[in-house]
Amino acid sequence: MRSMTSFNTGWSFSQGFSAERAATLAPGAESVTLPHTAVELPFSYFDEAAYWHAFTYQKLLEADPAWAGKDVSIVFDGAMADAVVWLNGEQLVAHKDGYTPFEARLTGKLKAGSNLLTVKIDGSENPAIPPFGGRIDYLTYAGIYRDVWLKVTAPVSIGSVKIETPDALAASKTVTVRADLSNPQNLPFTGTLTATLRDAAGATIATTSAPAAARVELGFANLAGLSIWDLKTPTLYTVELTLGDDAVSHAFGFRTAEFTPEGFVLNGKPLKLRGLNRHQSFPYSGYALGRAAQEADAEILKHTLHLNMVRTSHYPQSPWFLDHCDRIGLLVFEEIPGWQHIGDAAWKAESVENVRRMITRDWNHPSIVIWGVRINESQDDHDFYTETNRLAHELDSTRPTGGVRYITDSEFLEDVYTMNDFILGNEELGGNRPRTPLRPQQENTGLTRNVPYMITEFGGHMYPTKSFDQEQRQAEHVRRHLEVLNAAYGDPSISGAIGWCAFDYNTHKDFGAGDRICHHGVMDMFREPKFAAYVYASQCEPDEEVILEPVTFWARGERNIGGTLPLMVLTNCDEIELAYGSNPPKRIGPDRENFPHLPHAPIVIDRRHFTAEELGLWGMEWLDVKITGFVGGKPAAEVRYVADPVASTLHVVADRDSISATGQDSVRVMVRALDQAGHKLPFLFEPVEIEVTGAARRLGPGLVPLRGGATGFWLESTGAAGPITIAVTSPRFGTTTLSLTAR
Repeated sequence: MRSMTSFNTGWSFSQGFSAERAATLAPGAESVTLPHTAVELPFSYFDEAAYWHAFTYQKLLEADPAWAGKDVSIVFDGAMADAVVWLNGEQLVAHKDGYTPFEARLTGKLKAGSNLLTVKIDGSENPAIPPFGGRIDYLTYAGIYRDVWLKVTAPVSIGSVKIETPDALAASKTVTVRADLSNPQNLPFTGTLTATLRDAAGATIATTSAPAAARVELGFANLAGLSIWDLKTPTLYTVELTLGDDAVSHAFGFRTAEFTPEGFVLNGKPLKLRGLNRHQSFPYSGYALGRAAQEADAEILKHTLHLNMVRTSHYPQSPWFLDHCDRIGLLVFEEIPGWQHIGDAAWKAESVENVRRMITRDWNHPSIVIWGVRINESQDDHDFYTETNRLAHELDSTRPTGGVRYITDSEFLEDVYTMNDFILGNEELGGNRPRTPLRPQQENTGLTRNVPYMITEFGGHMYPTKSFDQEQRQAEHVRRHLEVLNAAYGDPSISGAIGWCAFDYNTHKDFGAGDRICHHGVMDMFREPKFAAYVYASQCEPDEEVILEPVTFWARGERNIGGTLPLMVLTNCDEIELAYGSNPPKRIGPDRENFPHLPHAPIVIDRRHFTAEELGLWGMEWLDVKITGFVGGKPAAEVRYVADPVASTLHVVADRDSISATGQDSVRVMVRALDQAGHKLPFLFEPVEIEVTGAARRLGPGLVPLRGGATGFWLESTGAAGPITIAVTSPRFGTTTLSLTAR
């Protein structure tokens, strides 16, 4: 019977590599658990070259006599970036792609008793490997940063499986299954491949079978009463395949997705795509946070920011992340590794292989609706991109291709013209034109007709904004996101707009704020929202979540000219009521004059809403304020601000109250300094000391400053069950404790 067991524990790690290490366990090595980052970088102002060299990972493997007659291999979900694997000093495999899985086959090479597995990881930015060769605006870190598995199967087993649903919207549905058998020893074989279709509860819907062959095609027809995969009801089914005692299971969904010149259509219904780009990096840990953190990011994008799409900028991301997008109904634009630079012929050939690896790994995900087969923001290259598109269509005819560019009049070889439009705020591009959120489609494409078209980046580096920036800058940050989304919603030829970006991220010295951080996100690196996050969140319907977020710190002298007007309130409420001090309350509705196309326009409180006498009430004495949001004529949410904020509470909260003691589970913990009304103190930069005891370890340093009134960290399980105590100490607040459990 097939087994796929975690191979993450019991590794040793050391700096550097030599040929002798491939056959000998390195003395004095550090004991680590995977996923693992080779170098824990500081939060900011570091030298990214710290991981630009080789590292050694080793693990002793006891050969199990039960493996006799089986095929045994080690599967790496991802290692950055140049990996070579040895067993007992014999090289097994090399893999130069940091973002896709690879397999080291041990069959016939294991000896009785203990065997030494050695993995060399070279974190250097090797110009022969995409995305390297130029300068890239993100870090790639180094290490075995995704999960590793021990796979044991029959000598002839089930390999890659591709599932398609050619008539997904029909009342009577069809499923086609293509399975390739894995037979590395070229053994003769017979038998029957059986496919069982199951619903989400595991109940059998249908079964079919066919004689085993190198490639087997099976199908289910006349399937009635099945549900489609949609954003609100992301119904998943599974196909379970068995061959003798070998079995695999793959999830899929029934859905259609089409990009047209008139916009995007999901399951036959128009849908405006609203999304953000995501880098898979985290503070201190780099790429090396596992399943829990990957799934938490998907949850944030879907349920906190209320997006319907994410772009995996600029590389294939964790299977855990994509699996969760399937489960929760979050659409995905997935693309190959790269950033502006195109290398030589060998580099291009490796990039074409990136297309193959990405699509064959991920072609069963219903959440993925488009493949990115062009190096992000690169120049045109006819032959190169003709080949990436050809291969993508050959591998998967069910999804369109896109190619993200930022140059206008770019050759259109893909199915969807995907464009990074940074016209807003770029005076050189804009010329003498008035403030323009987005350029007309045909101005970007250079074509005389509309084509399937999507905005894949906007904002970001055009207006980087820190969580502790002045309120007036944050309000402008908000307005820019609003203006682009409003323009996208107002143009039916635009399938949607994906902003740059969801989270701040570490970068090279050539980019960002000089601190090795790109402060481009609508959330910071700890996934703490800036005001612009609520631009996206407020576009959901109130029955999903009521959003009421004034864009203010409520301080009279924070803006350049004093006061708080114009005061923008990001909300999906029908109207708000503003009660300032003891003055009569004032009702104000959405600003449809400036934002006519958004599902939920912001409410902008400015001088239009006050008489001269009323404006005079906003005098030298600063007063408390209460803002109430109304839905359907009834109060639905309330926000209060105090005129005299003082440091009142140090709030420590975890995303979950328990973690798994098995594997390498993790959970985010946020620390926030709050005033007496529960608002963060954005300009309180005092340090806090974090101490963790019990069955978890803290990732990152124990003494950190508050930034924008908050800081965060991740806890990671140690493999033991028991209580976990977090103590956060500040000279201002004293000590706040929080208890969790590893179980």
